[in-house]
Amino acid sequence: MTAYWCESAWLTGGFARRVRLVTSEGLLKEVLVGADPEPEDVRLAGVTLPGMANAHSHAFHRALRGRVNGGGGNFWSWREQMYAVAAELNPDTYFALARAVFSEMVLAGITVVGEFHYVHHRPGGKRFGDPNAMGLALRHAADEAGIRLTLLDTCYLEGGLNGGGHIELHPGQLRFSDGSVDAWAERMAARPHETDRVRLGAAIHSVRAVRREDVPKVVLAAGDMPLHVHLSEQHGENLACQMYYGCTPTELLDEAGALGANLTSVHATHLTDRDIELLGGTGTGACFCPTTERDLADGIGPARALHDAGSPLSIGSDQHVVIDPFEELRGVEMHERLITNERDRFSAHDLLLTASFNGYRALGWSDGGHLSKGALADFVTIRTDTVNTAGSAPDQIIYSCVASDVSHVVVGGQLVVTDGHHRIGDVGRLLASSIERVLPMATS
Repeated sequence: MTAYWCESAWLTGGFARRVRLVTSEGLLKEVLVGADPEPEDVRLAGVTLPGMANAHSHAFHRALRGRVNGGGGNFWSWREQMYAVAAELNPDTYFALARAVFSEMVLAGITVVGEFHYVHHRPGGKRFGDPNAMGLALRHAADEAGIRLTLLDTCYLEGGLNGGGHIELHPGQLRFSDGSVDAWAERMAARPHETDRVRLGAAIHSVRAVRREDVPKVVLAAGDMPLHVHLSEQHGENLACQMYYGCTPTELLDEAGALGANLTSVHATHLTDRDIELLGGTGTGACFCPTTERDLADGIGPARALHDAGSPLSIGSDQHVVIDPFEELRGVEMHERLITNERDRFSAHDLLLTASFNGYRALGWSDGGHLSKGALADFVTIRTDTVNTAGSAPDQIIYSCVASDVSHVVVGGQLVVTDGHHRIGDVGRLLASSIERVLPMATS
């Protein structure tokens, strides 16, 4: 049993001072408000928040940060550079890279990550001896980084979609594909079981990569697991779907029976009013990744409209142009301000729910993301005396803090970050060495 005394904390009932969090067996056993610290308590100065959820990650994209600007282009040209990095991955290099990236996430206050995993096989598509070797590398990486993981095993069968139909896989995509839904489902079913730190999920890469007739099969194979999908990220995807299938991607998913509380639509950027009604009316989640969406010039999605329609919102760092949940949260709010000319489109409470409880729920961890008795003992403390946060009202800390203001991170009742230092050691060094292993060919 370990107890943490918080100078202040954001509980389910709101902001409170002098809060004592008593943990045991990975859970919050007591949440005491107005408490005095005991001699053995770990003291947390600043503002303590529920653990943050990164609901959408492609760990290997982190290798592209700071290397793919210049020369113009768009999402589609960026994608070619991403394929070059993917070609360099094997279980060893992926483990090293993902361990460093997941550690960077924990330093930023992220306590659970949803890894949208589609790098399944060897370059060219040949299987490893263990067909889930790459997924196992991600599990081991998360364990060493001290982060919870939902492994979203992704079905990726087609090379794309245009007005004439689906196209063949690009050479760089061959390792993403199992060849059929049945083969994907068989491999997915052979994954090791869940643990107290790992939960299993599934994903439809997109309507570009899975044919209309195959979507219901994926939904059936996913069962009650969390199911995620890239949705309407670019205008080109919508246009191709309209031309070939005569409907929007959202309407296609609705016809296939995919929409619902188990589904999270990632990006959900270019939606019609009818799309918003369908997503909200079915309780389908929407994961926004503002730093990626603006970096790739994808556009600004209708966050407030989806929220009002009934879609629970979450956030992700996607390609990791930055890893900072507070920047993603402010992106959701600030993008809304830009397109409406109105401030405070979301309350601070709504934004915190987006980053914590909603994200946990989207990843199959509804027992986490909130500071209440019986919940997972995952929380993060923000310093209030930094150059970013000094003078901020504690209950508005999310508008001023950045990832480097995180002082302590607790996952399952255990300290993973103490005074801004990860227990694994020098995360910057781990990032540099792991990225170097996958970049020589990719950037030559």
